[in-house]
Amino acid sequence: MAGPRSTAPTAAEAELLLMQKQALAEEEAAKAKQELLTRFLQEKLSREEQSSMWGLHKVRTLWRLAQRKTKDQELRQDIEILSQTFTRVMDCKDGVIETLVRDLEEAEEQQNRALSSHLHLMDQLLHLQRCRLGYLEEGFNAQVGALEAEFEAERRAILKQQEWESCCLQDMALATEQDHARNDHEALLNFQSARDDIKNKCWQDQQYSRLQLVARLEGLWDQIQSARRSYAQSTEKKKVEFDELKMKCEKSSREIDVQAKKLQKLQDLVTATKDQIAAHLQESEKQCQHIQEDKDHALQKLQKLRAQISQAGATAHTQLVTLTCQCSATLKVLQQVVEKAQRILRLAEMCRRLETEEEKVLPFYPSSLSESEQQKALRVLEETPIEPLARAMKDYMGLERFWQRFNKAKLEEKALEQARAALANRNQHLRKLLQQYLSGAAVSQKVPRNPHPILTIKKKPHPKK
Repeated sequence: MAGPRSTAPTAAEAELLLMQKQALAEEEAAKAKQELLTRFLQEKLSREEQSSMWGLHKVRTLWRLAQRKTKDQELRQDIEILSQTFTRVMDCKDGVIETLVRDLEEAEEQQNRALSSHLHLMDQLLHLQRCRLGYLEEGFNAQVGALEAEFEAERRAILKQQEWESCCLQDMALATEQDHARNDHEALLNFQSARDDIKNKCWQDQQYSRLQLVARLEGLWDQIQSARRSYAQSTEKKKVEFDELKMKCEKSSREIDVQAKKLQKLQDLVTATKDQIAAHLQESEKQCQHIQEDKDHALQKLQKLRAQISQAGATAHTQLVTLTCQCSATLKVLQQVVEKAQRILRLAEMCRRLETEEEKVLPFYPSSLSESEQQKALRVLEETPIEPLARAMKDYMGLERFWQRFNKAKLEEKALEQARAALANRNQHLRKLLQQYLSGAAVSQKVPRNPHPILTIKKKPHPKK
């Protein structure tokens, strides 16, 4: 009973296991089939994407080739038109260049003529200046020679006068010395003659008195002989001394008086001669002083004349230096003017090259003012301005055409700048749109077209069938 009960469940379990294995095998087969389908669909999707990319690339290349052909044709036509316009412009420019070359040649000839005339005038001016300096130097030398001759004549006259006065003074001194010696000799002779006369007179008086007194003395001599002898014995020595002293005193007193008188006379003569000598010396000193003053005055005049001559030479030198400096400055200014003119001509040539055909035909645009407004503007311009700026603008009325063309060029430059800014903004906007378009195209290429490819494949038939 136990055997059949145990086998029954084993068979059911085997069947159940078999069914489970079959189900697992079917599931595995379904999974493998699904995996094969997914792989096939993925490969097909990749092939379609590659084929679409190659097709898009071919379309783009064909479109680019077509655009290039059309653009090439348009550019060739533009190049032909531009070459024709360029040839016309080159012809115009060649004509303008020829006219400018002729103008430049004429300007160079005028410049050479002006330079030659300027150099000729400078040579004449230098010749005149040299002649003037030669005349001044000759006049200066003549004045110096005249002054030297005058000074030498005055010097000779002064020296002659000084020699004559010195000779006169020497003669006067010699005469005074001779007078003094003569007076001294005469005084000595007078003194000796007077002394001899006095001696002779005294001797005669003594002889006469002696003869008179002899008689008396002879009578009294005997009377007083005895007394005298006695007295003489006692006072003989003193008496002799007294007599000698008395005689000496009388003689000395007389001689002193005579000598005092002579000395007084001699002193008077000496004082007179000294006064005369002092007067002559004062006169000679005054004359020498006058001569010295005249000499100093002449030297001062000579120094003044030399200073004036040196000052005139210095002024002439400074004038010549200033003249040379002014000439060099004018040459520099003329060189700057020539350089400026050359620069203006070069700029004019460049501007002429940059002009268009319309600007060559009509260089000045017509005025936007009406006739009444133009008449009002003319009346305002004809009135005398009050402000200094308006007065200064009056001097530059000839540059009105220049300022008109300059303003036109400035306005065109501003318009071109604005157009350039607008084109730059437009280009930037187009770049942004292109970037947005390219970013959208890249996103569309990355995202798949059908999110459920399995369902779509089930509906569609297989391409092999």
